[in-house]
Amino acid sequence: MTVADLAAIAGRTYPARRRTRNLVGGASPIQADHFCMGHVVLEPRGGQVPWHNQDAEEVYFVVEGTGEMCLGSERRTISAGQAVFIPSGQYHQLTNGGDTPLVMIYVYGPAGDVAHWRQELTGTLPRAGIDVPPLPEGAWPQCTAAPEADT
Repeated sequence: MTVADLAAIAGRTYPARRRTRNLVGGASPIQADHFCMGHVVLEPRGGQVPWHNQDAEEVYFVVEGTGEMCLGSERRTISAGQAVFIPSGQYHQLTNGGDTPLVMIYVYGPAGDVAHWRQELTGTLPRAGIDVPPLPEGAWPQCTAAPEADT
């Protein structure tokens, strides 16, 4: 039996102020062919999964907190206990505008790497409204901050 213990998974902190830990796929001891799953904490007041798309279908499930979900041209508030389906190829972004952490679980399939993770770490995310479609009107701006240099 293979068990992934969230408390034992270091994960990674991204420039957009979120901590991602893979539960299935990536650095997790659990590997699956057809899906990946992870635990994400978005920091208060702007922590984000930046505007991006991918070939996989995905679901975000909010465990704690409230955030602004942008999906294509739609924008709405989602909160604990709600899940959002993200069709393959659809641009999306989740931002924590609240004063407490937003905790969510993602599941996407088929399994594989997500380009926006690499792009964010290298400071090369495509920019909303310039390189890729714009965010919905009134949305939190996309975080495209380059990672801080190692000192």
